[in-house]
Amino acid sequence: MTKTAWVFPGQGSQVLGMGMDLLDLSAAREKFAQAEEILGWSVSEICQNNQEKLARTLYTQPCLYVVETILADIIGQKEKPDLVAGHSLGEYIGLYVAGVFEWSAGLRLVKRRAELMENAAGGKMAALIGFDREQLDRILAETDDVVLANDNSSAQVVISGTPEAVESVMSQVKAKRKILLNVSGAFHSPMMAEASAEFKDVLASVEFHTANVPVLSNVEPVPTVEADVLKQRLVEQMTGSVRWREISLALPEQGIERVVEIGPGNVLTGLIKRTCSNMILENVGSAAEI
Repeated sequence: MTKTAWVFPGQGSQVLGMGMDLLDLSAAREKFAQAEEILGWSVSEICQNNQEKLARTLYTQPCLYVVETILADIIGQKEKPDLVAGHSLGEYIGLYVAGVFEWSAGLRLVKRRAELMENAAGGKMAALIGFDREQLDRILAETDDVVLANDNSSAQVVISGTPEAVESVMSQVKAKRKILLNVSGAFHSPMMAEASAEFKDVLASVEFHTANVPVLSNVEPVPTVEADVLKQRLVEQMTGSVRWREISLALPEQGIERVVEIGPGNVLTGLIKRTCSNMILENVGSAAEI
């Protein structure tokens, strides 16, 4: 049997219309209804009609959680993964799929996480594509108040910090492309410490179970099934770097030959392809693609 990993994209992969074909399925409609009770607003309405809200952290994260978990549940009727991983928010979908927490508990966590991140103003994030890593590492080491937030691949990273520090790094690093991201705060940086401390209390109230498949976490890309370790890694995730390049490198080390990206777009399989060229890569973003 081919060993398979399921991976789940995070914020930035959302697209208008995502999940709408799932409304033809009764089990999915039940989940959308449950989500509306928990959130106080309709995921399907926002995914269908409201591009502006869908782009806001407050709405993006719960919408992605609902759509991706429903897709995973449907695929899970046919096959099971040998390992799971998710990019930032996507880690929550991976933990749900691995049986670490109940679906509604996961959505409540994502709701609170989105609220805290939406309110974390004052920072900036920027993507750098096609750069000299040694030069970037040196400039980051020499610049206060900015960190490597997403290490996505050898050719793509995101930096995060104060506006002044981010702009300073961008002005010094030679890169093919430099893109300021449309986000409210400096996610995955020490500037999220206050939000992370509050979120730790929220996490403490949620029961985590031993995972039924290993999880590769963003802040520590070493597979584990231990509930307390997985919870601690989520505590660290809000201020810690998303180490996706290392997650990609860990896949073949774990004997993974096939990766299925579940959710809108193909960002993660694209990143994995750049890091691990021999992997079988598949994408499932709609019911029709299952």
